[in-house]
Amino acid sequence: MNEDKMATRRNVIKKLMQGAGFVGLGGLTWGAYVDEAKAVDIILRPPGAIPEDDFMKACIKCGECVTACPYDTLKLAEPGDNKPVGTPFFEPRKIACEMCTDIPCVPVCPSGALDTDLVSSIDIKTKQQVLDINKARMGATIIDTKSCIAYWGIQCDLCYRACPLMDEAIKLVYDRNERTGKHAMLKPVVDNDVCTGCGLCEHACVTEVSSIKVLPLSIALGEAGKHYIKGWDATDEERLKGVKDDRINEEESNNKAMDYLNSGWENLVDE
Repeated sequence: MNEDKMATRRNVIKKLMQGAGFVGLGGLTWGAYVDEAKAVDIILRPPGAIPEDDFMKACIKCGECVTACPYDTLKLAEPGDNKPVGTPFFEPRKIACEMCTDIPCVPVCPSGALDTDLVSSIDIKTKQQVLDINKARMGATIIDTKSCIAYWGIQCDLCYRACPLMDEAIKLVYDRNERTGKHAMLKPVVDNDVCTGCGLCEHACVTEVSSIKVLPLSIALGEAGKHYIKGWDATDEERLKGVKDDRINEEESNNKAMDYLNSGWENLVDE
């Protein structure tokens, strides 16, 4: 009887230890999953994606956008991708967005994580809202002028020619080659007010590591802040209307300025 009890006790302890092991392993796995779900900010979303924080809340990880993409550009993040698992993304260096005019990946989104309003414009003739891929802002494009061979003086315009908005999103600027003193250089310049972030330029770049890259807007672009006003821009100055700064008394400020300018004159006059 005692031996039976001892055997039963050993089995119970064994099962408890096994259970603890599985719980520990599960905890580690879940911890890794959570860490990956909070992964790096450098991730490019499909066209029409709402801001990243809102996107992560809205995306239900259904994969409808990935299925709808005819070029296999979009992928669903898997464990090990170092991206929020189950969410759609693309890597332009591998497969860029081909800027489909019907944007099939956006209308199929059931949750609003991809918003058709962000990739639409009003048709002048019909006055109706129509899909417009040129409105997409998947990212901003930057050029590493140190590694771009066009900035070395070597003729290369592949990014320019790959751009679906040639002479709008990417332009070529003529410049004097100071090194030779003889040749002109054709330097690519990006206008991120027009660029859609499709990444076709990055995909086409001939340098070993692409010298032109698409990055998320929040990383690539700066922000001056609302307290800076463009004095030469009438529309920007509209923001000053009705704004009062209690710290400044204009009349007192002017008097102080006049007092300062008039001070010290007595030292300049001979007695």
